[in-house]
Amino acid sequence: MKKLFSIFVLLSLSICKLAAQQAAPPDPCTTAQQKQLDFWVGEWDLTWPGAKEGQISHGTNSIKRVLDGCVVQESFSAGTSGHLRGTSVSIFDGASGKWKQTWVDNEGGYLDFTGGLADGQMFFQREASRPDGTKTLQRMIWKNVTANELDWSWESSVDGGKTWQVQWPIHYKRKS
Repeated sequence: MKKLFSIFVLLSLSICKLAAQQAAPPDPCTTAQQKQLDFWVGEWDLTWPGAKEGQISHGTNSIKRVLDGCVVQESFSAGTSGHLRGTSVSIFDGASGKWKQTWVDNEGGYLDFTGGLADGQMFFQREASRPDGTKTLQRMIWKNVTANELDWSWESSVDGGKTWQVQWPIHYKRKS
């Protein structure tokens, strides 16, 4: 009887453990979508058109995964080309099925975006208000992505996204 009871207890514990494992939700940091920004992770040298015709500005961006790989953290510096310094954190939100990013900088800027992968390009977008109260759409696009280079652009639209104007194109080249 004692042996039978011991077998019953072990069987019950095994069933409970198996049920708990099956009921546990998947780790949100291991989904396929969570890897969509991996192309951006690394140390980058940046170039973009300067303020004067023919001038090239330079900066850097350091992108890494933090918080157990769940969050993509950006540290941008305009270097000697300007005073702008900023950081962003991005995460894939499984509940909404969208990426979310928050940007803050040394000019008091706070921007929040949602986005994802569309037409082979990563994008984050937001709606903003101009000082005169009119609405504008703003977005970031990552394109022409290779292992060691990519193009990023800051774009805006005043017609609800029918047309977009590039405000700030940046070329990324991975540091060697």
